Amino acid sequence: MSAARHRLTGRLTVALPPDEAFRLFTARGEQAWVPRWEPHFPAAVTDDAEPGTVFQTHAHDETTTWIVVDSTPGRHIRYARVTPNTSAGTVTVTLTESGDHTEVAVTYELTALTETAADDLSRFADDYPTFLTTWQTAIAEASS
Repeated sequence: MSAARHRLTGRLTVALPPDEAFRLFTARGEQAWVPRWEPHFPAAVTDDAEPGTVFQTHAHDETTTWIVVDSTPGRHIRYARVTPNTSAGTVTVTLTESGDHTEVAVTYELTALTETAADDLSRFADDYPTFLTTWQTAIAEASS
């Protein structure tokens, strides 16, 4: 398999302080700006940013299982994620205060699990900067 693993980091700006912006990157918080984002929690959850929290999402006819690996509210959250027969890895979101807004670094570390998935992951890697631009636009529109 070629190009089976990618580490992608990009940045975006959110016009909120980190303590408020953090919520936008949690399972429930993403519902405010991600169309059709409907996390399903197999067990009752009070704090969806608590390490050990498990949820699933459904998109493109696939189910992805997410696990909160660690988090520091207002600063950082990291997820492990697995989409069977497609990819596995982590997503890390780090927030840094910058005046009256927040600089957000988003890192995807993904490994393709099949040859077809490797091709799809390479296309995702190529489009990653545009992908994060859509995040920044969607968050700005949802916040206005």
